[in-house]
Amino acid sequence: MFNAFERMVAARYLRARKGERFVSVIAIFSLVGIALGVATLIIVMSVMNGFREELLSRILGVNGDLAIYATGPKLTDFDDIVGRIAKVPGVVSAMPVVEGQALLTNEGGGAFGGLVRGVRQEDMRKLHVVADNIRAGSLDAFQGNDAVAIGVGLAQRLGVNVGGKITLVSPQGAATAFGTVPRAKAYTVVALFQVGFQEADTSFVYLPLAAAQVYFQVRDAATQIEVMTARHDDVSSVNRAIRGVLAGREVRVVDWTQANNSFFAAVEVERNVMFLILTLIILVAAFNVISSLIMMVKDKTRDIAVLRTIGAGSGAVLRIFLMCGAFVGVAGTTAGALLGILFCVNIERIRHVLEGLTGTNLFNPEVYFLSRLPAKLDWMEVAQVIAMALVLSLLATVYPSWRAARTDPVEALRHE
Repeated sequence: MFNAFERMVAARYLRARKGERFVSVIAIFSLVGIALGVATLIIVMSVMNGFREELLSRILGVNGDLAIYATGPKLTDFDDIVGRIAKVPGVVSAMPVVEGQALLTNEGGGAFGGLVRGVRQEDMRKLHVVADNIRAGSLDAFQGNDAVAIGVGLAQRLGVNVGGKITLVSPQGAATAFGTVPRAKAYTVVALFQVGFQEADTSFVYLPLAAAQVYFQVRDAATQIEVMTARHDDVSSVNRAIRGVLAGREVRVVDWTQANNSFFAAVEVERNVMFLILTLIILVAAFNVISSLIMMVKDKTRDIAVLRTIGAGSGAVLRIFLMCGAFVGVAGTTAGALLGILFCVNIERIRHVLEGLTGTNLFNPEVYFLSRLPAKLDWMEVAQVIAMALVLSLLATVYPSWRAARTDPVEALRHE
């Protein structure tokens, strides 16, 4: 497509001589602009992907992909329901849960609100996001009526450690002759976990199922059944299958897309808006390519006229300037893609370095719910960003190249 003569001339034009430095500087800035645009887009999209993935894995890791609630009486036959749900394709596990709110206190007088969840010991071990992140103690002691597992953040707030005592105070008290008296019971901390999800680490309390049934006075029932699926994105089909299996029962099935719909919809909208905004950076850099090429064409008018007079056709001139602009676009896109990928791979190291230099916390887990800055490279998305940058930069070369090809050698030389 491009012969040796055209490649030689294009390479010569890209190497500025004395007196042509200004055009070369503009071309360099265009290249840097495209590189920064591509790198920024890859980094931001990867961080948004990682943010969504981490939130899904953390939130759904402790809450489950689906939950079955009773619309009528309590779920007293939860073992039968769990057995039916476990046979549904795509279901990894199902477990009965007793859940309720309580005030958490310690001997030192600290008090914090928390979410108390009662689960069986064997189900607690299947809750990998918790079981695999035990920082102190052991789940072997998670049994009986006096055991509790809490997050590291909550333990720090209450000032307790493994072996310490915390008291749960329920707002639903017992009626006595002296009025309603809140229920309070002390439990021994047998394990501390840290899942990396700020809300779970600072407010979740796990009790053995039998102990939670006694504390919340639900006897042999469960308040809900939580279901884990093989793939988070297949939850809708699993939801339909579970509804079919439980047809005729007074239950309500809620999956994570319904329970957290507004939250994850906001994340997706923010992701799309960031993509559109950052695409403008590449578009601006493409306009810089147009301006630098137009200035190059104007500067090389005499050279174009000479090329035409010695036999170079308009197509050859068009291809020469297309190569000049394409080099800027391809080089900038390649540099930006490499920079963006390297940044995403080392994003945590870069964050720690910047925090050390500035002395500030750039990623507060209390604000972003996560303990580290996530980044997940989607190679298909990276390819789309690269393709978009190449197309925009190549389109930017069309008009200046077309103008160069239309240069009339007679008119150009007449004014020299």
